[in-house]
Amino acid sequence: MTFIKSIQTSENKIILKKLGKPAPELLITDQECISIAFLDTETTGVNRANDKIIELALKVATFEKSSGMIISIDLVYESFNEPGEEISQEITLLTGINNDMVQGQSIDWEMVDTILKDTDIIVAHNASFDRAFVDKHSSVSPTKLWACSINDIDWLDRGFSSSKQELLCYWHGFYFEAHRAMNDVDALIHLLTHSSYDVDRPVLELIENSQKPTYVIFATHFNYDPVKKDIVKANKYKWNAGEKIWYKNVNFDNLESEKEWLTAVIYDFHFDGRVEEINPIDKYKL
Repeated sequence: MTFIKSIQTSENKIILKKLGKPAPELLITDQECISIAFLDTETTGVNRANDKIIELALKVATFEKSSGMIISIDLVYESFNEPGEEISQEITLLTGINNDMVQGQSIDWEMVDTILKDTDIIVAHNASFDRAFVDKHSSVSPTKLWACSINDIDWLDRGFSSSKQELLCYWHGFYFEAHRAMNDVDALIHLLTHSSYDVDRPVLELIENSQKPTYVIFATHFNYDPVKKDIVKANKYKWNAGEKIWYKNVNFDNLESEKEWLTAVIYDFHFDGRVEEINPIDKYKL
């Protein structure tokens, strides 16, 4: 499956609708509810250590835990932010944000913290990216549970071959003007609560997986071998230059199979790597 069936026509055409604003789906409140802050940042680049935020958007919604339906849209905040450096032409072409738009603008981090402190989860698409920027400025964000709509939802198991937000939205029958923070937030909410899901909405899977720890496998005692290095890299292991070691984040369900794979590739007889558990609060930290 790629496109959901409801948007396909008999003439082999696909009908895409322009995204509107998310709206409450229930008119009643429920004691079993959860508050989620959806967040997106636009930045001067992808270097999490040195680049700066140029736009931030937040939208807080309350959900019924049992159904994943929206009870209310509670708080909204968005702001440009002057980064203290020139915005490159490449970033302006990507986002539509230029130097004049951010001049004299700044994010009210006290307001952001006020919004975030009463939420249960902060959600972003590629949370490790957004969290790296937000944690630098927010006193609340580092202590909060973050969830990632890429890693905490098994999109492949749902029939989609990519977890890119724009593609997922197209495949669900709608489009939006991407790479503007609030547009991305609204699109993410719509995607995770899409009406094509009678049950098992993606937002429910995300909430469940956000509570689970993840694990890091370190390929310790890995003597350099150019062929095996390329195999490990192809299996999404990353290089930690400080420790000079290859590592990979996995969930509990895949932990044993990943240990077996690493053993077969580089250790031959028994697993000689290292595994560390990451507390849910610390997931997606830089």
